[in-house]
Parts: sequence; structure tokens; C-alpha cells
Amino acid sequence: MRGRRMSLVSRMGTVALLLSMALVLPPGMAVAAPIVVTASPLGTFVNREPVFAIGLTKAPPADGKTPDGRPAYDEIASNGFVWHRLGVAPGQWSPEAEKEVARVLDADAKAGIHAALYISDLTRIKPRNTARIEELRRVIRRFREHPALFVWKGADEPEWGKVPVEELMPFYQAVHELDPNHPVWITQAPRGTIDSLKRYDPAYDIGAIDIYPVGYPPGANSHLPNKNLSAVGDYANWMREITGGKKPFWMVLQIAWSGVIQEGKTLRFPTFAEERYMAYQAIINGARGLNFFGGDLAKSLNARDAKLGWNWTFYGRVLKPLLDELNPKGPLYPALVAPDSNLPVRVSGADDIEFAVREAGEYIYVLAAKREGDTVKATFSGLPPVRETAEVLFEEPRTAPVSAGAFTDWFGPNEVHVYRLRRAGAN
Repeated sequence: MRGRRMSLVSRMGTVALLLSMALVLPPGMAVAAPIVVTASPLGTFVNREPVFAIGLTKAPPADGKTPDGRPAYDEIASNGFVWHRLGVAPGQWSPEAEKEVARVLDADAKAGIHAALYISDLTRIKPRNTARIEELRRVIRRFREHPALFVWKGADEPEWGKVPVEELMPFYQAVHELDPNHPVWITQAPRGTIDSLKRYDPAYDIGAIDIYPVGYPPGANSHLPNKNLSAVGDYANWMREITGGKKPFWMVLQIAWSGVIQEGKTLRFPTFAEERYMAYQAIINGARGLNFFGGDLAKSLNARDAKLGWNWTFYGRVLKPLLDELNPKGPLYPALVAPDSNLPVRVSGADDIEFAVREAGEYIYVLAAKREGDTVKATFSGLPPVRETAEVLFEEPRTAPVSAGAFTDWFGPNEVHVYRLRRAGAN
């Protein structure tokens, strides 16, 4: 089952060279200098170090608080390399909006998080609109050295909006010319076809699709025949085919979305088990980062959270426990940033289990998720010599016995298991 080359010497000369050789700062530590971001088929690299980036669209207010009164940014920064979409709505770009962007970027840097800068009015430019191009170039020059800048976000869902590719190219070209240290990210809607989406490949470095299958009725956001949770994996496979393995991609998953907050709709959030399945299925099918959408939507907030400006209830019940599993301090993280393994592992006993194999240090990891259907017993085989017991991460103290390079386990519908196997002979 399972980029572009960035310059090491920027306009800041020796300073940028030192930055490119630095390690990623620990989560939550203030960001004091610009970062060099590289988009590679293997994922996203920050100052040469691979990161599994966690995005929020949108994050809590920059001066917000958690329900227990702590700074909101301090809490979200605890989840690893965290970024948020910092944007200005269409038709709203102004000197006042620019001051607000600068203020939030400064707060990001202080808290140790980053931003995807999205100024809608400047992402789509018709040919020969020199005034808009010059404004874009001015904005890039102003913010390109900001320590909180992570990526530049291009036009949102351009295929669905029928935006011609040529109108996206001035943005992409200006970023590459003036700021080669920060890639361009574009998210597509779950619409169109693989071929129609592939046309946009020249306009981004990091791709994404947003897909929100949880609602009443289920799967209304999916335009594929599959309306179940596993539509996430289907669209992730779209991205693998669209990018041809030449660019990394993220998947945008739901907290809340228009299909559960609009008039006549029934509010519904993913459960922890549902969100966990969607996240791991996306990772198994190639996603090198995740973005969670809708935490700020006013119609989805209870009375307490409305005062705080963000869905802390969902965060505490669902998102935080999931992000704990993906945290750089956790046992799974080396696998999240490792390339896919070439080990000849295979699964038998079920034809609807997707899995990915990663190798990191003395460990082999198998990330496995079952689609909807019956509960099954499946066997994974083809492993090299490993110790006699596989850890089942996040389900302790449960383990899986290993014999002759194989182990067997149960899977219910939309169930995820994460196995960590230690090589035989490892200290």
C-alpha cells in the first residue's frame, strides 16, 4: 500500500545559511528567526528536518484563552509543529487588515507556532493586472522574513471555483522568485476529476483536498459513490495520483463544516473513533500532514466556547487525544516522518484493510485501518526477523504475538491499529 529544491543562501546571506543548518525548535519555543521550508515527495522539511505538520483552519484567537484561562496559543503549540491559516477574506485586503496580519504573525512567533498566509485578493490575478502583481510582490517582500511564516496559501478550491490555471500562476511565480524558502499550498474541494485537478499541478508545491463525510445524511460532501468515512482514503488516493508522487500533500479533515451548520442542517461532529480513523486512513494513503477545519465556526460553538471564540469542547473530547498520538514526543512520530518501507509485508483474511509500513531506527511500524463492513481477523506477514511480540500502540497493555514473520489481529469496521515491532537483535 502502501519539490522543489530550496536555496540554502537567501538574501540574508550567512544568517540564512546558519538557519538552514539548524534543527527545528522544540514545540512551544518562541520562533526568533525565519525558517527554510522545503516541499519534498517525502514530506515537508523545516530547516532540513522532516515535520508532520498539524494545521488548524482556523486557530483560536491570537489573544484567546483556554477554558481554564491559559493562553490558547500555548495549548495548541504543545501539539508539535502547528500552523494555522491566517487569512483575509475576499475584498477585505486593506492597510488595517495588513496590520492585523502582522499582529497575529508576531503572536505566532512568540508562541512558537506558524502561519499559512492567505490573502485571497492576491491569489488570483488576471494577465497584465500589473497593479495587483505589484501589490502581491510588496506583500511577499514584507512578510517573507517573518519568523512565523510557514507557507503561502494560494487560491482556495480553484477547480471547483472554475479559476483558470493561468490566473494562479502569477502568485506562484512571484512567491518562487521573491521567497524561495516558503512553498505554495493549495487545497482543492472534493469535486471534479483526477484529470481536471491535475491541471493545477504547476500552481502549487504542496497539495491538499478537504473532505468532510460526517453529517446527516452521511457523506453529502463526497461526490464519489463512497459516502462513508473511508471516502477520506479515496480522495487521498486521488492526491497520490494527481501529484504522481512528486509532491507532498495534506488532507483537510473536519471539526465542523457548512453541511452541519447551515439552516435546515443537523449539527454533528466526528467522534474520537471517527476522527482517528479518518486521520490514520489519510496517513496510510500518503498524507504527510493534516489540517483540521471548522474550529472557529460560530454556529458550531456552545455557549462557553462562543465566549472563547473556538471549539474547545471538540478539542478536549476528540482532537487533543488524537494529536497526542501524533505528537513529536510520542512513540509513533518517527514513523510519521519516515518514508514508506519497501518491506514485502502483505495482509490476508480481509480485502478492505489498508496499511502502511515505515522503518525508523530499530523499529518497524505497521499502521493499519479497516474500511466499513464486517469484523474480521487479518494476518500480516512478510516481516523480517523481529521480536516475538508486537506492541499495539495506544492500546496498552494489548500486544500481538509474532511468529515466523507474521502476526494476526482483529479489526472492526473503521478500526485502526498501530503496531510497533522491534528488530531481532536490537539492543
